[in-house]
Amino acid sequence: MSLKPSVANAPRHVHDTSSKRGQQPPLPEHEDADSGHSGSLITVLIAVGANLIIAIAKSVAAVMTGSASMIAEAAHSWADTGNGTLLIIAEKKAVKPADASHPLGYGKESYVWSMIAAFGVFTAGAIVSIYTGIKEWNAPESETNYTIGFIILAVAFVLEGFSLVQAYRQSKKHGAAVNVSALGYVVDTSNPTLRGVFFEDLAAVIGLVIAAAAMGMHAYTGQAWWDALGSIIVGILLGIVAIFLISRNRDFLVGLKVNQRIHDYVLTELYAHPDVDSVSYLHLEWVGPKKIFMVAAVDIAGNQKEENLTQMFENIENKFRAQALFQEAILTLSSPNAEPLPKPSSKTA
Repeated sequence: MSLKPSVANAPRHVHDTSSKRGQQPPLPEHEDADSGHSGSLITVLIAVGANLIIAIAKSVAAVMTGSASMIAEAAHSWADTGNGTLLIIAEKKAVKPADASHPLGYGKESYVWSMIAAFGVFTAGAIVSIYTGIKEWNAPESETNYTIGFIILAVAFVLEGFSLVQAYRQSKKHGAAVNVSALGYVVDTSNPTLRGVFFEDLAAVIGLVIAAAAMGMHAYTGQAWWDALGSIIVGILLGIVAIFLISRNRDFLVGLKVNQRIHDYVLTELYAHPDVDSVSYLHLEWVGPKKIFMVAAVDIAGNQKEENLTQMFENIENKFRAQALFQEAILTLSSPNAEPLPKPSSKTA
């Protein structure tokens, strides 16, 4: 049997999988791409709306109280608002269909904009918070009524908590399908929007508790450095979140392979095809939120003519392309005497 041209040289057509519908087999980790996009967009819109209201309220309270922790929290909320806006852009950019210049689609745009959000906005919030805390560390004590500050923090806690619950419910729903926790899912998901909103809201809720405690200790002890310490801690918290989100987006931008569960699922699907005798190579890489680029080398059962091989490969490829999870699927013929990949066990497939 003659060897089929290599993947790099094999002519392929651009396939727009974003418009495909119909019956799709169940996937091991991801729901339909459209429903996932809609859920993420609703989550980020709720977060942006809540953060904008909170940012305005905190800014007013910061001016009235002069509290360093409140100034840090105001900067935090304005950062979150800007971050959410960039995540909306990421959602919109990522769903553009594939074209001749971008045959694998524009999915990685989502990671680019999410990284800009994490690097620029979160880092800006962290720097402002830490700088404010250092500046106010030795500030002279002044008469300050923190009542308005505590009221604003309480209202902010309710709004931020509501947004966090929305992100948590979405994460828990998707994680339950693969028997992982909400936190485990949001850390590993290919959807940077959901991850960004979740950790943004989590940091916001923790930051509010820190700010309230710092203001309370300032009011109780009369020591201004408590307030400054709260501002610095909030800044460090934002910095940690920023570094984590930047790292995860970088992973997907440089080409991150899928997890073992999805790998075993695809391998099982290939071996289940009646025309596939063995699989010697399987490459599965994320090219966008819930979008995989697949390359596989297979051996076809029997001695087939070249024209029959081409049609068989096209049929198998189209089976995967019809699934929302796959941006593109390419098959090539295994090299002679290539070692086949072992079939996944029933426990992992």
